[in-house]
Amino acid sequence: MIQPVIAIHGGAGAMSRAAMSPEKEQEYLSALESILAAGQAVLARGGSALDAVTEAVRLLEDCPLFNAGHGAVFTSAGTHELDAAIMDGATLRSGAIANVHRVRNPVFAARKVMENSKHVFFVGEGAEVFAQQEGLELVDPSYFSTEARREQLLRVQRETPEAAVLDHDGQAMVARGQPAPADPLDADKKFGTVGAVAVDAQGNLAAATSTGGITNKQVGRVGDAPLIGAGTYASNKTCAVSTTGTGEMFIRMVAAYDVAAQMEYCGASLEAAADRVVNEKLPTIGGKGGLVAVDAQGNVALPFNTEGMYRGYARVGEKPVTAIYR
Repeated sequence: MIQPVIAIHGGAGAMSRAAMSPEKEQEYLSALESILAAGQAVLARGGSALDAVTEAVRLLEDCPLFNAGHGAVFTSAGTHELDAAIMDGATLRSGAIANVHRVRNPVFAARKVMENSKHVFFVGEGAEVFAQQEGLELVDPSYFSTEARREQLLRVQRETPEAAVLDHDGQAMVARGQPAPADPLDADKKFGTVGAVAVDAQGNLAAATSTGGITNKQVGRVGDAPLIGAGTYASNKTCAVSTTGTGEMFIRMVAAYDVAAQMEYCGASLEAAADRVVNEKLPTIGGKGGLVAVDAQGNVALPFNTEGMYRGYARVGEKPVTAIYR
């Protein structure tokens, strides 16, 4: 009998302990723990891995501490463009959406694409029309905005107007010179996405990923999060993976699928495959970030090549484990 487990991430980057107040650290750890507990509860009552990752990512989207849904970062035009993907390891069914700006919970839209469409990927207006037809909640774009993220955009545009800064990096920029930093992550080195992976009691795997992209990004840019095989992948044969990092590099490496491919074709363990992708292959092209992964036996891997990653896992019947630093 497999012991069901869920793992989540909320972004990776260069994290300064000096900039982290005990209160801020506890705020992040508490958020991670409560979200893990919710996903764990789904698995504990016999729920599917798909339902568990959907619930965890929904809660991550609703939490303004993380760069997805409410609290998403701003584009260079001062707008929000949200992306998400989900994949069922039992069937290889998957769904994804990108560049939406009114869907409250993009992970719900991705799942509707997977379950109720003959397609895999919708973008922009077509994705929003599909979500509306499926009865999903649409909100005014202002719902996604927070004052901290707006200050982040303005600071980035003042200091490095041509740069696109990755998630909480910008929050740390806002924090410079303030006694209580808005975020513990270094402003130029934080990569923000949220994601979840799980295996249920039936041995089925699932993965889901969601993001607001990168601060000051060019309108229309899409990273790895919604791309099946790059930022999200799940197969019962091998593993479920959700990534966070420099999206363009994860796309070029097809990073999430690479973990599964090493397991399937080379017989690598989950830990060895995930470590090789994150700590050996991605750095060859400047790829920074990390991933969370689980395999069909319930093993968990959470490698990252930055100073830290918001992360955690929870096995059914055990207390959730959360961490930020190494």
